[in-house]
Amino acid sequence: MHTGFKAAIFMALASVSTPALAGTAVRSSFGALSDGTAIEKVELTNASGTKAVVMTLGASLQALHVADHAGTLADVVLGYDSAQEYLDQPQYFGATVGRYANRIAGATFDLDGTTHRLEANDGVNHLHGGVRGFDKRVWTIRSVESGPTARVVLEYVSADGEGGYPGALTVTATYALSDSNELTIDYRATTTRRTIVNITNHSFFNLAGKGDVMAQRLTLNAARYTPVNDTLIPTGTLAPVDGTPFDFRRSAAIGSRIRQGEDAQLRIGHGYDHNYVIDGAIGTLRPAAKLEDPGSGRVMELLTTAPGVQFYSGNFLDASVTGKGGWIYRQGDGLCLEPQIFPDAPNQSAFPSARLDPGQTYSNRMVLRFSTAAN
Repeated sequence: MHTGFKAAIFMALASVSTPALAGTAVRSSFGALSDGTAIEKVELTNASGTKAVVMTLGASLQALHVADHAGTLADVVLGYDSAQEYLDQPQYFGATVGRYANRIAGATFDLDGTTHRLEANDGVNHLHGGVRGFDKRVWTIRSVESGPTARVVLEYVSADGEGGYPGALTVTATYALSDSNELTIDYRATTTRRTIVNITNHSFFNLAGKGDVMAQRLTLNAARYTPVNDTLIPTGTLAPVDGTPFDFRRSAAIGSRIRQGEDAQLRIGHGYDHNYVIDGAIGTLRPAAKLEDPGSGRVMELLTTAPGVQFYSGNFLDASVTGKGGWIYRQGDGLCLEPQIFPDAPNQSAFPSARLDPGQTYSNRMVLRFSTAAN
């Protein structure tokens, strides 16, 4: 073949754009619990190499590998290397929490004149669905899909009366990783009886991968937050953040004001452990938070449809647990940003309602959008 003709063919082929690699969703074993119960995982990977690992225990985000400004991947969520550790040393790492995320005062609530008593697993209060909430249940994988958006759908059916909650609740958790580097987490639920629902994801983020998060910078699109009493139950006030250490409307290092002991709310929470009232219309997907790590250049934006976001600065991590890769987790080694209905909303009529009736569908969508900034 003539040399010039071969060169022309090569140039023509080179000019044809190569299709982007589609994302993949791969299902495999994640070992077993001590009683022999099999646990599975699904690895969602997109064209740029970002990988989210979801396991059936607790419909949990077990790992999330994201690139820094140099393209180096690191796991940016806390957790354990084996499924059994999530039960032996419960910290809610990456978990789907419910039926009611956060706290309910006195472990009771009234609904249409009936008092429902829940498990008191946080002093006198109810926390994250009780002793065996959604985080400690084994979910069923309903579908796994590869493509430009790789996704997995998991389901759990909570029996009528489980944990003290009325109604049989059918819940789905959908994790979807797009080639645009967005991880979307969708929770949906239906009930057979009038009940309350508040489901969220409890991932602990550390955009550096290891170490504490005090130098990482946070922005919260919230002009108000809900102060709490000494058992971390909201007082009912929607307080302005202006002029307080809780003002993150402009980017600030997490550790810049966390030790301001003259603030009673910081003393009560041992740092930040408070619900923020997110600006904008409830039910619309809107920007809620932005987390930036100056060292790695990793940036995570959080969008949500929920009325609030719980910001927790990892205050009770106390070096008593050893996480992935043999790393000991100490105070402030991760932070949570949990989109939610407000804590204790079933007992506070001024808060957004957590009620769900038969025929209705509960939903909570959150989007984690990852990018990098110049170092």
